[in-house]
Amino acid sequence: MTDTSKEHYLRGLALFGEQKHVEAIEEYRKALELEPDDADVLLALATAQMNAGLLDDAVTSGKRVVELDGDDPFGHTSLSMIYMRKGMIEEAEKEQATARMLSWKRELAQNPDAPPPSGAIDVVQ
Repeated sequence: MTDTSKEHYLRGLALFGEQKHVEAIEEYRKALELEPDDADVLLALATAQMNAGLLDDAVTSGKRVVELDGDDPFGHTSLSMIYMRKGMIEEAEKEQATARMLSWKRELAQNPDAPPPSGAIDVVQ
């Protein structure tokens, strides 16, 4: 992330924290003009879009996050939350299952005796 890209990203985070989601989206887009494949910025963008009610845009951004870093459980969890908001339950459950499996694989790398994930995880809307 370049300094300028990071500045836009940080301004976006500050605006998001103030519940100024549309303004945050503008800052994230400016960051992405400079670093179009920055998964952290895309994830922040997807979250701001979701909170602004721009669910189709949020899905597009969330899918891009997963394309860039498919092994990150948080990207799949975020996409699951967006799908839940859209009422796309089957897709949300699939993404959440992927996130649980990826988290378990990471846990296994550090703790070979870790039990597999079980049960459903509630997604907060």
